[in-house]
Parts: sequence; C-alpha cells; structure tokens
Amino acid sequence: MKELQRVLATLAFRRDTECATYKVLFEAKQWDYLVDQFKQEFCKLYGMTLEPLLNIYLQAGLSALKTPYCYEDDCTKEDPLSQEAFRTLALPLPYSKQHHSKLVCYITKELMDTENPPQVLANGYVYSTKALEEMAKKNNGRIICPRSGVECNYGDLMKAYIS
Repeated sequence: MKELQRVLATLAFRRDTECATYKVLFEAKQWDYLVDQFKQEFCKLYGMTLEPLLNIYLQAGLSALKTPYCYEDDCTKEDPLSQEAFRTLALPLPYSKQHHSKLVCYITKELMDTENPPQVLANGYVYSTKALEEMAKKNNGRIICPRSGVECNYGDLMKAYIS
C-alpha cells in the first residue's frame, strides 16, 4: 500500500520535479522495471512461465543427451549434439548421468563399448558385435535371438549408439 501511495503521488508532480523521492520514479529505467513487473504478474495470473515452454523442453532433452563424449571430434553424426547449434544450447546445461552406465552382453557377459559395440536386432534386443559375429559364422550369416528365437540376417542389424 505504501508503494501504491508513493506511485499515485507522482500524479501531483511533474516529470522535472526536484523532489528526490519522486524524481526517481520518473527516470527512464523505471519503464523497464514496470515492463518486467507487468510480465511477471501476467505470467503468474495466467499460469505461464517467463521462459518459453519450447526452450524448457529443449533444454530438458539436450540435458538428457549431453555427455562429455558429445564434445569430442569423433562424435557420431547421429548424435544431435554433434551439431554446433545444439552444442551451443547445451553448453550451460549439466551432463547426463548416463555416462556412468555400462552395457553387458547377454550372450558373452562381456562389456559393450567402442571396441565391442552393441548391435540391435529387429525385435529390439541388444547384443555385442563379437557375440553376433560368432553366431553369424556358425549359422551361415543368420542370427537367432537367444531370448525370443527371432531369426534375421547379420546385415539387418543396426548399430546402437551409447551417449
């Protein structure tokens, strides 16, 4: 109420007043303050955010994908963070916790990494390249999923990218 009374008192003063209490309210920077205050109140009233929702969702997605590997030169082109525009947007965001996870092959029980990358079968199951190559050699290029029994050709496999 006190601030409201002070602001309403400016109606009785001119813009070039010498009274320091009210002279401050006529400065140009007060308009910027008033605009910011209006935006905040408008957003509160209508349940909106000051930051556009698209930015919030984009930051959430980029943060989930961001790992230290994304900023290396040999980052795969399938990784969205290989693009400079996305890298710039993700720069202030924290790294994802995924870079500490490990994938272990169901067949060989060996770690899947850059030396033994994961491969995805048509049914969505993931196994190590080493295990699938050995299986393909034994079965004339055919892969048989040990969990579901689905068969496919070795050439139909897709490489899985760990980020």
